Amino acid sequence: MLARDLFTLSTRALTAHRLRSFLTLLGIAVGIAAVILLTSIGEGVHRFVLKEFTQFGTNVIEIAPGKTKASGGPGGLQTTVRLLTLDDALALTRVPGVVAVTPNVWGNSEVSANGRLRRTTVQGVGPGTLEIMKMTMQSGRFLPAESFEHARPFAVLGPKLKQELFGGDNALGQRLRIGGMQFRIVGVVAPKGQFLGMDLDDTVFIPTASALELYNREGLMRIHLTYREGLQVGEIAASVKSTLAERHGREDFTLTTQEDMLRTLSKILNVLTAAVGALGGISLLVGGVGIVTIMTIAVTERTNEIGLLKALGAREHTILGIFLGEAVALSALGGLLGLAFGFGIAQLLHLFIPALPVQTPLSFVILAEIVAVVIGLAAGVLPARRAARLDPVEALRAE
Repeated sequence: MLARDLFTLSTRALTAHRLRSFLTLLGIAVGIAAVILLTSIGEGVHRFVLKEFTQFGTNVIEIAPGKTKASGGPGGLQTTVRLLTLDDALALTRVPGVVAVTPNVWGNSEVSANGRLRRTTVQGVGPGTLEIMKMTMQSGRFLPAESFEHARPFAVLGPKLKQELFGGDNALGQRLRIGGMQFRIVGVVAPKGQFLGMDLDDTVFIPTASALELYNREGLMRIHLTYREGLQVGEIAASVKSTLAERHGREDFTLTTQEDMLRTLSKILNVLTAAVGALGGISLLVGGVGIVTIMTIAVTERTNEIGLLKALGAREHTILGIFLGEAVALSALGGLLGLAFGFGIAQLLHLFIPALPVQTPLSFVILAEIVAVVIGLAAGVLPARRAARLDPVEALRAE
């Protein structure tokens, strides 16, 4: 049978029962739309989180006190974790390849200035923060390059905090009180936005030594550093570990590179994206069942037609091709309809909820359509084989 005749037969069979064909492909369309919508949201969240982490660059290393990985050795010995200190941070500034180091302590306190009082985040940092966090100044300057231990009581405001306390007035040179300590404002950073729920624009930056005194802490919460572009992260990490281990007598700290964090985050977010896509895939299975049902009914209804075709010399693979073609056509059209629905709904959601990250990669679109076609093939195989194996005499005699 010519391909043109095969196409004509399949098309006529689908158009003869327009409503039934539409409802069948609608089942596939709903499944594809659900997959596209859910994976678009998942991929959007994935890219949003990775963007949040990479806004400070990828050549950042974080050191936290305490060892999070188990190690061998007798228990009960050296159980006290040695705290990270300002001297540790100073030692890391001398590691070859390290560009900037900042010792970090943070908390939440009431701040007052210009006759106004509000509660906000207080970050104890070093002068290298500007380089590490890729921040710029809106006015004034950042904390000067002074010794970590003897830094003067200066403060730098986030733009939102400056607006809350001073409005349109100049904040430079003004006094700021945090708890029982006073600071002189020397700068206002440019807007940076939020990072994992922390609003950097609603933050006050003070020297780390002052934050240690303010929160009555003996050790640092974190040390962050950045290294020169082009250097191997493994070499820098080894040098940092060696320096701190030599000072502490053992490796009682945890070092995390930005690459480690991004790799772990990507794995988690990929699993989540796949999981929500699988939830949408359940609808595809329902659509596949619908195709099996409709094609089985079609074989029963067209038994005489099958018998006539086989009596005229049509081979089994021709009959198989006719019914498989109908099943694939239904699923492919349903897939295209579902793609349009899913992409459209995703964009409408993003339009009405701009904060919701939505991203539909081309690979998802192509994969979804391929899946729809494969489901059509799988769902149409059994009915098509049944039709191809009918005895022509018995088929012609069937009512």
